[in-house]
Amino acid sequence: MPITRIAIPERRFNAWQSKISEALQQSLESCFSVPANDCFQLFDRYGETDRVFDKHYLSGDESGRSEDLLVFQITAGRPRNIEQKQALYAALVERLHKSIGINPQDVMIVVTYTEPEDWSFGGGKVFQVADIPK
Repeated sequence: MPITRIAIPERRFNAWQSKISEALQQSLESCFSVPANDCFQLFDRYGETDRVFDKHYLSGDESGRSEDLLVFQITAGRPRNIEQKQALYAALVERLHKSIGINPQDVMIVVTYTEPEDWSFGGGKVFQVADIPK
């Protein structure tokens, strides 16, 4: 039951949004055991002066990051092990590189976890694990 916020440059939104959405969902399903209908994504569009980031901090190579930087903030309801996280990171970056041509250094991913009672999917009710469709 992850929910993901995706920070995207405004100028790239129309061309990239659907491809990013598809790549993210496919990666979550294949690497994080997320069901197909469990899709909650929020795209935050930013203008050129709305983001401040270091182009070289832990970027992985000399070229660093560009203004195309995408930041994925994934909040999940149950923890995954390091192998699942690494698989997700690699799969998402690969899918994005193939579908939109983004430089892998321009993809940042942050995963955090919550407890089931931290979620309400509607109706003002606390989420119960028993509520997950079989």
